Amino acid sequence: MLALVSPLLALHIENLERLKADLDEIINIHSDGPLPDEAGGIIQQNQAADPRQAQSHRSWPKDCSELPASSSSGIYIIQPTGMQTIVVYCEMSRENGGWTVIQRNHRDTPVSWDESWSTYKHGFGNVHTEFWLGTEYIHQITRQKVYQVRFAIWDASNNMKFADYNLFSLGDESQGYQLRLGAHSGTAEDAMASKGTTTMHDNMKFSAKDRDQDTSSGNCATSSGGGWWYSACYSVRLNFRGGMTWGSLCQGNCRASAILIKPTTYC
Repeated sequence: MLALVSPLLALHIENLERLKADLDEIINIHSDGPLPDEAGGIIQQNQAADPRQAQSHRSWPKDCSELPASSSSGIYIIQPTGMQTIVVYCEMSRENGGWTVIQRNHRDTPVSWDESWSTYKHGFGNVHTEFWLGTEYIHQITRQKVYQVRFAIWDASNNMKFADYNLFSLGDESQGYQLRLGAHSGTAEDAMASKGTTTMHDNMKFSAKDRDQDTSSGNCATSSGGGWWYSACYSVRLNFRGGMTWGSLCQGNCRASAILIKPTTYC
């Protein structure tokens, strides 16, 4: 059944191609269930002749935390409040699950991170491997609830370290997708907020090569090879093709990274 409706789904789920997810790998689409339509509603399959017997519209999760606790990690459709459906990778096996992955990278990635503001806004890459979910989508997700974030970093020896911040949000585009972080904890140093004003990332606006919003006299996104929340310029560089940087943990030789968010009970 999915093979028959694949062309239709490819048209109506905006970021299937943008993040290169295959239809038959989306876990919360079933062959006997409803499918998204162009307006973000539902196309019914196998409808009864009597409309009163038709299936009710599916309610998509707003983020990965709304999936059943028994769900496996993988690719899902979510629908943040007031938005169309989007395709995300949900990490369900770490720290009680429920994490929505917003970035993943590897030093040997074929993905070019040297992209425009518009490309960063709408996202790019391969949701299976290396990708950026999109600054607009990240903003729309984080405006729904109070979120925390985990930055996972694999150092030069392939040891995984993590830096958690108990608050995480992005302002809207008119605010430059400004980053807000809370208190730090974890096994990796606080490289996002404690390295001094010239390499600060907390409270910074997002910059891309064609929209310079950093505090440097130059363009950090251009010189650093990817969009990020730069000051002048960085102590963290994860959106980069090649060895990444996280403070003093790995300076240009990090092997991989991932950024994951989920709601917090912080008061």
